Order: sequence, then C-alpha cells, then structure tokens
Amino acid sequence: MLFVCFVVALFSWLSYSDDRDLLSSMTSREVGNVVSFADGAVEVRWPTGSARVPHENGDRIVGRQTQVAFDPAHPDRAVIPGADLLLETDRALGGVTFSIAVALLVVLAGLVRGFLAVRSARAEPVTVSVRRIRLQSGLMVRSWLEIDGPAERWLPVYYDPVLVTLPSPVDVELRGGRVAVVDGATIYPSGRPVHKHPRGRRIDNPVQPDPETRAPRGLTAQLRVDAVFVVPAPIVGLFWAYLDGSGFTGWITATVIAAALGLWWGAFRGSDPS
Repeated sequence: MLFVCFVVALFSWLSYSDDRDLLSSMTSREVGNVVSFADGAVEVRWPTGSARVPHENGDRIVGRQTQVAFDPAHPDRAVIPGADLLLETDRALGGVTFSIAVALLVVLAGLVRGFLAVRSARAEPVTVSVRRIRLQSGLMVRSWLEIDGPAERWLPVYYDPVLVTLPSPVDVELRGGRVAVVDGATIYPSGRPVHKHPRGRRIDNPVQPDPETRAPRGLTAQLRVDAVFVVPAPIVGLFWAYLDGSGFTGWITATVIAAALGLWWGAFRGSDPS
C-alpha cells in the first residue's frame, strides 16, 4: 500500500512540477477577449498579442472578456481561468495530497494496532477454552476464537494454518485477551474482543479435524482470497474520474490506489483463505 502511494505521489509530483514551472513563467497579465473555439482550444486576443489556449469548456466563453496570464518572452504561451493547464496542475497536486493522506491513514492504523498489541501483551497469561469459528460477512471471511467463560467473548484473529486443524473446544493461553498461544504457535488478534456474537454466516471447526487436512499456506493462498477486494477498484476509478473530470489518467490512478487499498484492508482485518 505504501509503495503504491509512493509511486502515485511521485508521478503526480513530477507532473505538478512541470506544470508549475510552465505557469511560473507566465508573469504578465492582460485583459483579453475569447474570439473563437475549435479543436479543444480557444483563441484569445489581447492588446499586445494572441494565443490558442486548451480549454475543455471553451465553447461556453466565446465572446467574453477574460484575464490572461502569458509569458512575455513567448506570448503564445498563455492561460485563462479554467484552462486545461490549470486543471491539470490542480489534479496533479490533488494526486499528491490524496496519496499522502492514504499513506498516513495506513501508517496510523498500523501504529494503533501495534500499540494495542504491545500494551495487551504485558498482561498476565490465562488459560481458557476456545472454539475456532469462521464468519463470512459480505466479502470478508475471518477467523474468530469463541472464548468460554462467565461472559462469553469472541476474539478476531489473523489466519494461521494451525487454526484449520484446531480441535473444538481446546485449551489455549491468552495474554490480556489479545494473543493466543496454540500448540506452540502464536495467533495474533486482528481486532478487539467483543461480547456480542459478531454478524455473519458461521462455520464451526469440527470437534476433531481430519488429521489429513491440509491448511492453505503462503502468500498465493492469501492473495487468492483477497483478490475479491480488488474487483470494485475499476468502478471506484470510473466514479473518481467522473467526479474529477481527469479522464484515463484519473481512472488508472484511482483504480490502482483502490485495488491496493482493498488488498491492504483484507490483510489488516485478517481475511481467512481456508
């Protein structure tokens, strides 16, 4: 996720820098007239010169007066309010700020999750009886530990192959209700324990799993189940490109970020590939 944000921010910044340098050379100001529109550009004339300025809505301003900024050394380089160059500069800067905002959100979420895990790991360990269940809610499938006791609790956990062959029920060690130790393997929580049964279609582990059962392992299995979160990305990209008016560039940028964010969300929440 951070790599994708870095790449998008880098290309957006390079585009913004080029457009900013071009705009910074347009130091002269005049009042001109928009005399015609053709091939996506308007013809603008002012007392000391004229220029063709790309403008996607130029047909609406033909015959009007407008402020003109131009390069005194090259009067044919000019912009007017609403010109494509100004819009592209704003969109490029928006790509930078949006990528940074998403990256900061991801880092903040990771720091909060890490802080809570470190704090809870200091608690005294206790032995409890649990059952491993899987719950499907929407596109997300997660593993939970159903914890027996005076007040029944449910703890979401990150997937580990040991969960597939876990008897039900089984005694495990909990540290602060946040980390479970099972047969020497450490199962990390993917969220806070809850006291109300979480929503979703429930699938219970068998009382005694088949010893020949093979649990999914590796990154390929995880990506296969998380790929479902990538499916909405092109639609999100189309929606963003429509709102922003940024065309193909905006669509591909928003699609890439949405796809990476979907994969990150599945990993952060602890999707279960079993």
